[in-house]
Amino acid sequence: MADSDGATYVKAMDARTALLEQLDRDMLETARWTGRTALSPRVAAALAKVRREAFVLPPFAAAAYDNRPLPIEHGQTISQPFVVALMTELLDLRPDHTVLEVGTGSGYQAAVLAELAGHVCSIEVIPALAARAATALAAQGCADVELRTGNGSLGWPERAPFDAIIVTAAARDVPPALVEQLRPGGRMVIPVGPPHGDQDLRLITKDTDGTVGRRSIIPVAFVPLTGG
Repeated sequence: MADSDGATYVKAMDARTALLEQLDRDMLETARWTGRTALSPRVAAALAKVRREAFVLPPFAAAAYDNRPLPIEHGQTISQPFVVALMTELLDLRPDHTVLEVGTGSGYQAAVLAELAGHVCSIEVIPALAARAATALAAQGCADVELRTGNGSLGWPERAPFDAIIVTAAARDVPPALVEQLRPGGRMVIPVGPPHGDQDLRLITKDTDGTVGRRSIIPVAFVPLTGG
């Protein structure tokens, strides 16, 4: 490794460590709303392993570990790391789970999910973003992510039911197809609210008897869900 490459690697590791420390503080500060005082060891390890700089546009590589959203192509964003961490934490993923992600975007969230679940199915409505995410995920060795281009609000019926569903754009309401495709005992996290208006992150649960529960977690700001 060249000296410049080594310095860049150390700088990225330092930035990643600082971000994880910030996420610990954020989890503690929001615990009264989220019910989670800290990230689980598995989620923390996944966030520590996945290289966020591999999923941002080159002009923003130096800001990859800032705790803020960053723009990607086609007016979309890569979510704030704290929001990624919290949404992932709320899913309570296990290694044998199959997860549906609606809104592949940059591919970063899918890469984090792939560290925690057995298989990730991810849908992106914008073909160019789906192609870019596929390239980034392949470069990072994420073999357990299956991508599809289409209307994510309709879910992925052929792969259902899912142990967990995560939606990375704001819907005006929870899409019924996603609730239907959630396995009994499963969990879904989704931002709900009007574009550029008041939105909240919701946790949707389905009991083993099919009863659906809904809980508001914290206010959020997401780009709108397209196609639904």
